[in-house]
Amino acid sequence: MAASASSKVYLVGSGVGGLAAAAFLIRDAGVRGENIHVLEQIPIAGGSMDGAPAPTPEGGYVTRGGRMFETKYYVCLWDLLATIPSLENPTVSVLDEFHTFNEAHPTHAKARIILKDRSIPDASKLGLDARDRADMTRLLALPESVIGARRIEDFFQPHFFETNFWCMWRTTFAFQNWHSAIELKRYFLCFIHIFDQIHTLSAVRRSKYNQYDSVIRPIQEWLESQGVRPDFGVTVTDIDFAGSRARRASRLHLERDGQAEVVELGPDDYVFITNGSMTSDTTYGDSRTVPELIRDRRDGSWRLWETIAKKADDFGRPTAFCGNIDETKWESFTLTMTGRTLLDRIQAYTGNVPGEGALMTWKDSRWLMSIVVPAQPHFAHQKENTYTLWGYALFGDVPGDHVPKKMDDCTGAEILTELLGHLGFDDIADEVHRTTKVTTVQMPYIDAQFQRRVTGDRPLVIPDGAENYAFLGQFVEIPEGVVFTAEYSVRSAMMAVYHHFGIDREIPPIYQGLTDPKVAWNALKTAYA
Repeated sequence: MAASASSKVYLVGSGVGGLAAAAFLIRDAGVRGENIHVLEQIPIAGGSMDGAPAPTPEGGYVTRGGRMFETKYYVCLWDLLATIPSLENPTVSVLDEFHTFNEAHPTHAKARIILKDRSIPDASKLGLDARDRADMTRLLALPESVIGARRIEDFFQPHFFETNFWCMWRTTFAFQNWHSAIELKRYFLCFIHIFDQIHTLSAVRRSKYNQYDSVIRPIQEWLESQGVRPDFGVTVTDIDFAGSRARRASRLHLERDGQAEVVELGPDDYVFITNGSMTSDTTYGDSRTVPELIRDRRDGSWRLWETIAKKADDFGRPTAFCGNIDETKWESFTLTMTGRTLLDRIQAYTGNVPGEGALMTWKDSRWLMSIVVPAQPHFAHQKENTYTLWGYALFGDVPGDHVPKKMDDCTGAEILTELLGHLGFDDIADEVHRTTKVTTVQMPYIDAQFQRRVTGDRPLVIPDGAENYAFLGQFVEIPEGVVFTAEYSVRSAMMAVYHHFGIDREIPPIYQGLTDPKVAWNALKTAYA
């Protein structure tokens, strides 16, 4: 039986999946806002979609990641944002705001790859040979049941990993060679239409500001206007399930201010659970300090999933994703600059104005460093004459090219020295250091969703026979979907709400470019260029 508009719904986690579920409950299921309870252990909504003043003594701004959107695959997210009013102009939607901003700031990278000698090669030459193309075709043809838990590097020869294509693909999406070959196949299928744009990233759509200011805040404020009140500082420690197969959630166990609480779920109540976290145990450093790499899971983000996974054999296996930090970590950094010297020099070097260039990657760098210079301002309340850029590196445990230390052991100032060394801007180095605050971010699980897996490691959004609960977020199984996207979390929310509340509205299908002969032909031509 479908739920009713008078149901109480408890959302465990206030990431974009949880907030999207609340929005769909109100918009499509008619649930009253005051009946929706968002339970969040940290004091702010948004989960991994952040953007804020840096939580360090030095100050400045910080975003942990740089997210890119795209038109064809992100259909559930666009459906959601078409509902949400813009904060700056409530007469238009956030989706309208996206369109207007991207018309004014189209992406067209002119320096997607930079070589060791600081030259900018023609990145449209992907460098794939006949064996690389054959291996890609084989991966696309194999069913996931055959691919299983094999690594990406199990399917390709060493030459593939030296190509411009792999450099651009892996740094656009943050793949490591040891990640799941299934996830790479899904990315190929869902984003095959951008093969001929991977060197310019012209398919990328950006938000006006960072994703917290442009996506999370508008959703949260709209929800609050509808009566939803997020409950911060609350940790869900356990969930009781009734029956031998745990098909009905009956009780929530909470902790608030060190005190235990219990919520009994009535016959018409529901709970949607965000299981796992990419940004669990995030730590921050600044120009003079090094962020700690936490290995002992302190913040509890994985603990709830580990606890309830023991209660049913189809609740997934969290250790498949959070069990090897050395395979899932990387570090990012945000520069806050009180002056345009560095941005202007980068613009002159690349030919891209801020907001146009997308990722710049130093292909030969030992850290595999990349940066993005966004349109300014990148924060809704960014101070005047202040500018930011974001960067990250996939290899934090090797010495740099200009700083003889592992990135994981570097201060923000040392990371800035490495960046300036790659750029070759020695003449402005002293000025840039003097006018720049560097916030570093260590994230032990940021690539956890790409870990090798087998069937059953991730729970379905709605486990078979689940009466009043669902799983949301990056660690659920959505056939053919691609993780590490806001779209994946929003789709899981739409699936959960539409199933349990009997919504007679089609969920947009997942885009598969190979079904379009034109897209398939363009991808083929690009691979053979």
